[in-house]
Amino acid sequence: MTDIGKHRLIFPLDVTVSAAMMLSSGPLRNEHMLARLVSVAGCGSGMPTAEIALPCSIRPYRPTDKASVVSLFRFGVMEHVYPAFFKAMSDPDHIGVALSICMAGYVLGGSSYFQALLFGGAWAGLVYYCCNEIYQGHLNRKLAGEMDDVQAHFLDNPSNNFWVAEMDVNGTSKIAGVVAVLAHKGGDHTDGRSNSWNGSTMATDDRDGSYGEVFQLAVSFPLRRKGLGSQLLQTAIDFCKEQGLSSIVLETSSPQAAALALSKKMGFIQTFSHSKTHSNRWMAKLARVNVLRMEKVI
Repeated sequence: MTDIGKHRLIFPLDVTVSAAMMLSSGPLRNEHMLARLVSVAGCGSGMPTAEIALPCSIRPYRPTDKASVVSLFRFGVMEHVYPAFFKAMSDPDHIGVALSICMAGYVLGGSSYFQALLFGGAWAGLVYYCCNEIYQGHLNRKLAGEMDDVQAHFLDNPSNNFWVAEMDVNGTSKIAGVVAVLAHKGGDHTDGRSNSWNGSTMATDDRDGSYGEVFQLAVSFPLRRKGLGSQLLQTAIDFCKEQGLSSIVLETSSPQAAALALSKKMGFIQTFSHSKTHSNRWMAKLARVNVLRMEKVI
């Protein structure tokens, strides 16, 4: 979902979610108003419908959260390497290339099956390298940029925000998810929309040009399919509304089917697609990774 991000970050599921918000007269940034108690009903194919208590509070980021947040962010980005690789290798063009390379190895090796497998493995290794380079490069850029100083990039700017979902696991408080928003208002820095995958900008539409960008959205793997991702994304949407922004956007990569499903469930539509990343173009072509921009008018 990022970005990458911001990256298969969320697995939406039909769940029963009830949230009790603490009433406060302060703005949405106020921590008391951000505290939410989420009760999720466990359900699924063949599972009982008894409710599973999952008390979870969504609150602003604290400096002490950095290690957990970075770890969650890193996993949320790099977990997409293998899905991207398998998706690329199942592309008809790649299948044809793989068969041709294997045949070449077989012939050049004097009817050697080992040589055929070796040539095919080299091709698969190249595709995997390209997939890994795209996501690793995206991760490195974010860790060296906004994630290096969350306080300065998000919390010190009243137009931005960064939240964590915290819950008690076996008596210990754990970070279960994160979501962050960067506001881009008309006339600020550029009049184009940022592209978190390569740092460029995209043309705006005929509205006022103000929008909120979901910098990242991630949920801990064991706690997915429980509605927490929807709660985090709704927190970002509510914040953008309070800021008077005209829309909220997020970018994700084409292999992230679950993240795309969640964004569509929450009312986002795809408005842009491209294959330009920080990596070389040939890497993006071999990896068959496209960056999809999703937008929701608010």
